Amino acid sequence: MNRIFIMLAVAVVITGCATTAVKTDYGQYLLTLFKTEFTSKGPATVDRILNRDDVQKMCSEYPLERTEEMAESIQKSQMATVKYPADGQYLGDWKNGEKIAQNGRGLQSSDPIGGVNGGNCYACHNITKSEISYGNIGPSLYNYMKVHGSNDQVVKYTWAKIYNPQAFTACSNMPRFGHNGILDEKQIKDVMALLLDPASPVNQ
Repeated sequence: MNRIFIMLAVAVVITGCATTAVKTDYGQYLLTLFKTEFTSKGPATVDRILNRDDVQKMCSEYPLERTEEMAESIQKSQMATVKYPADGQYLGDWKNGEKIAQNGRGLQSSDPIGGVNGGNCYACHNITKSEISYGNIGPSLYNYMKVHGSNDQVVKYTWAKIYNPQAFTACSNMPRFGHNGILDEKQIKDVMALLLDPASPVNQ
């Protein structure tokens, strides 16, 4: 592993050197490193790094300078991937939703294949008043229902935002929980209940 970090550091130094005489495709170079130096372990597979979809490729190629047309194209394509609950029921058990929000495990090399993933929602959001350890990368979700309401439009928006946030924000840092199979339908319903059930601590 130390060898990998050394090689990556060398690549970065060379990239930043304006006087280098040889032009190298460092993207391809790093891709080759991943293929030759990394191995899959548990659910953390090399394929997750190498087999990016078109949206991931575009977001990597244009991290900042995306045009409005690019952003609209990404959002439209991602909205088309959203699958709403087959039974028409959007809310599950908020108590389970809180456990999912607190759980940061899943898809790591130390996790079992086929294990249950968490949402790790508190890493980015303030959600309940009682939890004092949370991130602020994302907006506060405390009093979510009181702030946004709970009509059909809000419910469907919230579902789609959890399922695939890039349907609304191109190249969002938020995981595509449903689209990538991180959370299953029941888990998303439970997280929905955490946000929209009047009895949930989020809305107290």
